[in-house]
Parts: sequence; structure tokens; C-alpha cells
Amino acid sequence: MTLEKRAATEVRAEGRRLVGYAAVFGQEARIADFTETIAPGAFQRSLAGGGDILALVDHDKSRVLARTKSGTLRLSEDERGLRFEIDVPDTTLGRDLLTMAARSDLGGMSFGFSVDPDGDEWRGEHRTLRAVTLHEISVVQSFPAYDGTSVSARARQTRTDADRRIALLELEHVAIH
Repeated sequence: MTLEKRAATEVRAEGRRLVGYAAVFGQEARIADFTETIAPGAFQRSLAGGGDILALVDHDKSRVLARTKSGTLRLSEDERGLRFEIDVPDTTLGRDLLTMAARSDLGGMSFGFSVDPDGDEWRGEHRTLRAVTLHEISVVQSFPAYDGTSVSARARQTRTDADRRIALLELEHVAIH
């Protein structure tokens, strides 16, 4: 199973909650040497499965904000995308994030997922995510993991689907470290 991460930008504070979209359907994103969109319904099976999905800060498992099993994280799909509501804890981390959100200082949102078997469709250099298992969403304090990569500066190469997956793993390794 390959854990992938993607970035989105909408997050805002509403009282002691952070709300917004962790993913938006139909918007094309440049990832490594291909483009990608998320199809409506891509998270449906994962959300219906009842697994525990975490809300983290910067994909750091030691910085948990909320989780679905406790009810402090609520996720749903609507016509726009993957909507979230996080009940922010009354901790130093929580208070800091609410202050940053109120000032519009947060970098955005991101989510970690793995692609279900036959959950993606490739057409040339374009990938459509149709079914994924959602593991976590993350508030990103600075820049989402894929903004600022220098992939576009490299020479274009013809790659197979397997090569693309290896490149994603390499990008993820660099983003984590």
C-alpha cells in the first residue's frame, strides 16, 4: 500500500472549529510528471467503512487534533468535494491553530490516502482518482507538500504507471524528511 498526500487550500475558523474542504472534485493538479483529478464519490467507500480517520497537523501522527471515532472530526462528501469539520481541542496546539486560521496564516489542507484496487484510471499522463482509502487529513501550517517541488525543472520523461508510483514515493520521502 502506497500512502499518498495531496494539498488543498480551504480552511477557516468558526468558533472553536476548523471547517473547509480537504479535497475538491474535478480540479486538475500537477503531481510529479502527471496531472490528476479527483472524481466525485472517490471517498464514499472509505467514509462509509467506518474506519478511524485522523485530523493531524502537517501529517505528523504525534500532533492529533481530532478523529472520526471520537466524533471530533466529521467528514462528508458533497457536490464540491471532501468537507471537514474539526472540533479543535483546548490545547496550546489547538489555540495556536485557531489564531493562525483567524489571521489567514495557515497554508491550507492536505490529505493522506491510498488508492483502492482499480481505484484510479490512467489516460496517458492524466490520472483520475475514483476510489481511495482516506487515512488522514492535515492542517498544513506553511506550504502543502507538493507546492514548491522542482519536478517541472527536470527533463520530461516517458514513464509507465509503475515509474509514476515510484516517483510519488520518492516525493513523499523527500516531503516527510
